[in-house]
Amino acid sequence: MQNLSKLVERLISAQVEFVLVGGFAAVAHGVTLVTRDVDICCSFTEPNLLRIQKAFADLHPVHRSRPDLPSELTLQQCATLKNLYLKTDWGIVDCLSEVLGIGGFDEVLKASVELDLPAGKCHVIDIDALIRAKEAMNRDHDRITVRHLQEIKKKLG
Repeated sequence: MQNLSKLVERLISAQVEFVLVGGFAAVAHGVTLVTRDVDICCSFTEPNLLRIQKAFADLHPVHRSRPDLPSELTLQQCATLKNLYLKTDWGIVDCLSEVLGIGGFDEVLKASVELDLPAGKCHVIDIDALIRAKEAMNRDHDRITVRHLQEIKKKLG
């Protein structure tokens, strides 16, 4: 998890427009489950994608789902990408243009809160939206995360 925090710190330092979603967002809300990657919803503009590329350039990023693609983003890729799945020396970062159950980046940003994490201040999907997203995914580990999030929400009143 230490390396995942460092990946988020890199995104913050590079001024990437993103919202933390997925398991690491659940951890930011107090869930104690382990996650193996960082999921973000981000603006898929050329400048933002190039900031992501720059943030991880020295971590030997490769396209996780398409290792045959060059690691350097082209202008054509920036114009057509919907998701970007990266594997770096420090871990996996999944960059999504939308979140199931919530919508695209603008909707996810509206459903976020700014939190002061160890990696710095960043937008994190709010607990209600995260529950909706996890329910929409409906995988075993998502259902477990939903139960944890609901318990945290009850404790917060």
